[in-house]
Amino acid sequence: MRTSTDTEFAAFVGIDWADRKHDVCLQAAGSSKRELSVVPHRPEAIAQWAEGLRQRFGGRPIAVCLEIAKGPLVYALQRYPFLVLFPVNPTTLAKYRETFCVSGAKDDPTDAQLALELLVTHPDKLSRLNPESGPMRILQQLVEQRRTLVDDVRRLTNRITDALKQYFPQALEWFPDKDTLVFCDFLTNWPTLKQAQRARKARLSAFFREHNVRYPHLVEQRIQAILAATALTSDNAVIAPNRLLVETLVQQLRVLLQAVARFDREIAALAPTLPDYAVFASFPGAGPVFAPRLLAAFGEQRSRYQLADEVQKYTGIAPVTERSGNKCWVHWRLQCPKFLRQTFVEWAALSIPHCYWAKAYYEQQRGRGSTHQAALRALAFKWIRIVYRCWQNRTPYDEARYLTALKRRGSPLLNGAQNP
Repeated sequence: MRTSTDTEFAAFVGIDWADRKHDVCLQAAGSSKRELSVVPHRPEAIAQWAEGLRQRFGGRPIAVCLEIAKGPLVYALQRYPFLVLFPVNPTTLAKYRETFCVSGAKDDPTDAQLALELLVTHPDKLSRLNPESGPMRILQQLVEQRRTLVDDVRRLTNRITDALKQYFPQALEWFPDKDTLVFCDFLTNWPTLKQAQRARKARLSAFFREHNVRYPHLVEQRIQAILAATALTSDNAVIAPNRLLVETLVQQLRVLLQAVARFDREIAALAPTLPDYAVFASFPGAGPVFAPRLLAAFGEQRSRYQLADEVQKYTGIAPVTERSGNKCWVHWRLQCPKFLRQTFVEWAALSIPHCYWAKAYYEQQRGRGSTHQAALRALAFKWIRIVYRCWQNRTPYDEARYLTALKRRGSPLLNGAQNP
């Protein structure tokens, strides 16, 4: 990551942000005097504080150090061009605090002063916040929020599955995919086996046809499975509360599935309009979900990363090596943007059935004793180098060209898993 600290600033500001108020420590350029103040977390108060700085320093640039790179306070301050934001990792500030306060005591005004000290004393260690374009920032938020909704869907389907196992397990066999509207519609119409078996054949047949089950023999098989099913229990003390829970959760699941579909439509409309979309859409297994996520992960600013290993480290794919004396150990990278790491690992898994060398590389790692997740991270590590090069050169991925390069280097991957 590169920093931009060559601007002459009229003042330096450290902010300790909070939900209700923000402690501020200000030091004018050329002065050693520090001014402490508190800004309430209200749009009017933040605007008044920023306008006061603009008038006091004549609109000249002011450096601001704070613990976050996004959030309400950042969005509010970005409205003012003269405020140059330098986000710092909260862990960095916490460790800096421990240097001078071994007791672990914490105080908001003190943290604002420490943020100011970091900004003034170590400007070369901080990177200026340089936002992406508006459409790119929209895409970045859309793909991350969509993934959060998908996690909510998974949690709900797990709860529905658990409830159905108590009294109506057959529904889980009839509908292997729980995150579908047909599953929701079936349980809305027939939340118990008894109700399903009481339904007329014509009604069941019409239901399956309405949900795109077109083959008559498949419809008949499902109807016969419903009619021949045996109830797990007839105890109403078990059935009644679990039925109510299923009906409630299914309503929530339906709303979430519709929300995910809406996000998909928004992403599908926006992502192809961005300049580098074709590059990321060219990768095996990317598709309509991961092409936008990969695009959002790299962004538009090619100067942000000078080498591929910077991407590997920042996203948490590269492991951490520690050495002390005669000991050396490698472990999982804990501090990283979890969503970005998730993006690369999940896409690496999807690339395996769509890419010859990726499948061979995964099998090679498993053959060496790596776990499934470790093998996926290793594959993601390798993929990042390829994606980075394509992104830098604005060149779509060409599988045949890469296989030719592997052949020229005599790579064992061309022999698949037989030569681990």
